[in-house]
Amino acid sequence: MNVSDAIRTRRSVKIFKDTAPLDRETVESLIEAATWAPNHYFTEPWKFFVVEGEGRKQLSDVMRKWAVAKADDPDSPDAEKRIMKVAAKPLLAPTIIMVVLSRDLDNKKAIYTEDVCAVAAATQNMLLEAHSKGIGAIWKSGPAYQAEPVKDFFNLRQDEEILGAVFLGESDMRKDVKVNRIPIQEKTEWITGESEQ
Repeated sequence: MNVSDAIRTRRSVKIFKDTAPLDRETVESLIEAATWAPNHYFTEPWKFFVVEGEGRKQLSDVMRKWAVAKADDPDSPDAEKRIMKVAAKPLLAPTIIMVVLSRDLDNKKAIYTEDVCAVAAATQNMLLEAHSKGIGAIWKSGPAYQAEPVKDFFNLRQDEEILGAVFLGESDMRKDVKVNRIPIQEKTEWITGESEQ
């Protein structure tokens, strides 16, 4: 599969088969692909955590407790539904790679926005590498991954941030997802310095 095909055919997988985790060599190949992302001043502002097996259940428990503490009335039907949804997040796929923004705060050249973009580019590399190997994947983010108990679970510094949880496994999607994009002409302006006729 060439890069152009991978870019245009990759789709987020929302349903995974209940299979064994990916083997270590495969996971490491995905992480290695991520580290080839462009990063200004070679800051390499990323860190990765692989969560599998019982680790997923431990993370689920941490997230469930956070959701309970956050709820005004944890026993209400709406809150119980939200708590169950949060607790189920780590159980979506057999392998999760947590992608963390881990900046070198001593590097005076490093710029926060550029480092965030570098980690996002690393995540896209990982998704494309997974797709090229026939592995289903989805990149998820949100407040639950920024919660202090979740950061504590991964022993993150206060300044470190989880920018994404990449869920990986064998797709159990029943149908292809059709995606349309706005034509590039509607999103692109050309500035050539030439006068308009």
